[in-house]
Amino acid sequence: QVQLVESGGGLVQAGGSLRLSCAASGSIFSINAMGWYRQAPGKQRELVAVIISGGSTNYADSVKGRFTVSRDNAKNTVYLQMNSLKPEDTAVYYCNSILKTTGWGPSLHYWGQGTQVTVSS
Repeated sequence: QVQLVESGGGLVQAGGSLRLSCAASGSIFSINAMGWYRQAPGKQRELVAVIISGGSTNYADSVKGRFTVSRDNAKNTVYLQMNSLKPEDTAVYYCNSILKTTGWGPSLHYWGQGTQVTVSS
């Protein structure tokens, strides 16, 4: 069993900053990638940022230059530093990990429970 536990969401004024954390625990053999998605009311879930095992990162165009994704491999934890927040960043943010629970099994997606980020204007 694998669990992803998020923390760090909340309410912030436009222009402010928040830092999200997500720790993966349980029966983990290897982690290919960890990242963040978000879903605003009435919209589809979208990729925000991802970091793969080699350290490469990818960001949605809307957050480039404002958000930074990082990872602590020893702790199986991914972070999302969000600066210069805008009201349109308001959403539920979900942690995602692509990982293996055994050496011979497939890589599967796992999701956190989501954490609310609200940016007031």
